[in-house]
Amino acid sequence: MAQHIRVVAYQADWEEAYQREKKVWETILGSELLQIYHIGSTAVPGLWAKPIIDMMPVVKRIDRVDVFQPEIEAAGYECMGEFGIPKRRYFRKGGDQRTHQVHVFDAENQADIIRHLAVRDYLRTHEEVREAYGSLKRKLAERFPNSIENYCDGKDAFVKKMEQDALSWYASEGSKENG
Repeated sequence: MAQHIRVVAYQADWEEAYQREKKVWETILGSELLQIYHIGSTAVPGLWAKPIIDMMPVVKRIDRVDVFQPEIEAAGYECMGEFGIPKRRYFRKGGDQRTHQVHVFDAENQADIIRHLAVRDYLRTHEEVREAYGSLKRKLAERFPNSIENYCDGKDAFVKKMEQDALSWYASEGSKENG
């Protein structure tokens, strides 16, 4: 069954959903966990988004995460391995009605960690980009409600440019503002 693409206005309860699931991951990963972040569109107040909570745990060693697979599956997650990004572990929850996506990175993988944080913080502080991105996502979801491939392809150029702008901003401004 094809996933129906739904983009909705920002919902304050997304932060609460993140906090609840953060506790689950803290329990599972224990002392292997260094930090966990709410990332993606649901972490940006005011941004239209697919209602899927993205989380980014940062761990001491990525290879140790595989040991926790039984507990992660028991918490309702599908284990997807690296899923296209080396040295990442990707998990999703909810099947076709996905509710959560978890991107686990090794602490040494600063490039991917910073990329996610830079985009999140850039969107939080740049209203015009946030509005343009939300508008694009709404239009694509209306145009391609049953094609995640077309939806993603339609965002690709915008996201690549935004990511570069976000990384430049983060290197000079964002990391100072957001600790």
